[in-house]
Amino acid sequence: MPGQSAGTAEWGARLSVPGSPVCAPDWLALRESADAAARAPELVDEVRAHLAAGAPTVIRDLGCGSGSMGRWLAGRLSGSQLWILCDRDPVLLARAGAGMPSAAADSAPVTARTWEGDLTSLRAAELAGTSLVTASAVLDLLTSEEVDGLASACVQAGCAALLTLTVIGRVEIGPHDPLDGEFAAAFDAHQRRLTGGRRLLGPDAGPAAVDAFARRGAAVRTRPSPWRLGADQAELAQEWLRGWIGAACVQRPDLKRHAAAYLSRRLDACSAGELSVVVGHVDVLALPAGAS
Repeated sequence: MPGQSAGTAEWGARLSVPGSPVCAPDWLALRESADAAARAPELVDEVRAHLAAGAPTVIRDLGCGSGSMGRWLAGRLSGSQLWILCDRDPVLLARAGAGMPSAAADSAPVTARTWEGDLTSLRAAELAGTSLVTASAVLDLLTSEEVDGLASACVQAGCAALLTLTVIGRVEIGPHDPLDGEFAAAFDAHQRRLTGGRRLLGPDAGPAAVDAFARRGAAVRTRPSPWRLGADQAELAQEWLRGWIGAACVQRPDLKRHAAAYLSRRLDACSAGELSVVVGHVDVLALPAGAS
């Protein structure tokens, strides 16, 4: 299955491994409502105030996946919008383009076009005319150099950036289990892994983005945006647990001897409606220097 690696299928992760750049469409669909509930609405208020009234808004959505950011944000902004949906997966791009809303909050038209490519290749010249860059659950899959390059491109192009749902390395699972900390630490190490010659930032991505934009004079705001998974999100919690445990075992194979029993305890609690999971994220908004 796309997104799986050795050790993850063992624990039944069907859709995607947390921290993987490869996302199955069904995983994105499963998480979309949790993503929407988690994103910080007060940062959208600041975006709305920043965008010029009456001027067409060009929004470039990086690593757009199946388009959940556009579906969440377009209807919260006013005025005509052109969304440029960027991803390297043509299947996801097709879904994103087909699923975009057609109207803004004030019924102004929303249109979209797609761009297939690697977001790390974007430079300031390609962002010319862009009002806002968005991304969701993307920064933690980048390296320090790539986040720095993204900040440089946005600041040079004079566009705002709303970068949501970056993991912060904080997971709270209830009821408590003695092995929670072991699996959490292993998973965080997996997110910071070296892969293909790239050292991923994982939970360090949020602070790295704040620093990269602030060093270039942007006005930066952050807000927490945690997933809160309870009985109403049981299917997502179960799938997340399987991928989380599987990724931890890839990083630390010694945990495999505990994983099956640990997962069983957690799934039993989930089935009984007793499991709660809080996955910490941060949303980052960077506005051009001098913006109000």
